[in-house]
Amino acid sequence: MSLPPLPDTVWLWLAIAGLGLFHGINPAMGWLFAVALGLNRRNERVVWLALLPIGLGHALAVAMILFLVLAFGLVHEPGLLRPLAAAVLFAWAGWHVLYGRRHTVRFGMQVGLGGLFVWSFLMANAHGAGLMLIPAVIPLCLAASPTHALTVGSSLSVGLAALSLHTAAMLATIGIVSIAVYKWIGVGFLRRGWINLDLMWTIALAMCGIIVLVV
Repeated sequence: MSLPPLPDTVWLWLAIAGLGLFHGINPAMGWLFAVALGLNRRNERVVWLALLPIGLGHALAVAMILFLVLAFGLVHEPGLLRPLAAAVLFAWAGWHVLYGRRHTVRFGMQVGLGGLFVWSFLMANAHGAGLMLIPAVIPLCLAASPTHALTVGSSLSVGLAALSLHTAAMLATIGIVSIAVYKWIGVGFLRRGWINLDLMWTIALAMCGIIVLVV
């Protein structure tokens, strides 16, 4: 007997969690700094402590973009939200292609926990991390409303739930990768070869723009 198909909303929540995993795997999102701090201070506990400012900085950056976009949808014609969000995603993907490698957020690898919070916030904004959640969050907000329109109640509750799930998935991934690299793998494998996550990130931004338009 075949299992019934999962509701569309379940797939959207899985996509939000999947983006958290994708962001967590990327060394630019924090695990490389967590490992570097732990190695520099020769203390595994520092690796775990680094997760707090990384998570807070990333969550603040994502929340800022997420709720700005939803607020725009509440006060303007809802039909404008999808093409505008798609245009921003395409523009950000284009910026990464042309200038992304030239304008990286630079912090020393021995930055303190406070600096790590600032760095995580800036890096998430520079990579358009919050924009990637828009294709999943907007349909979830519409589905949660009895009128299938953006409302303050549905937007706030869904936005907070999406932010929590995404951040939790990202931090869990960063924690697992950080400890694995710190205790067993070592950072030397980055010199031997690594997936081009910058290219994958640019493709993901463009794909999110397409999804916003067609879904």
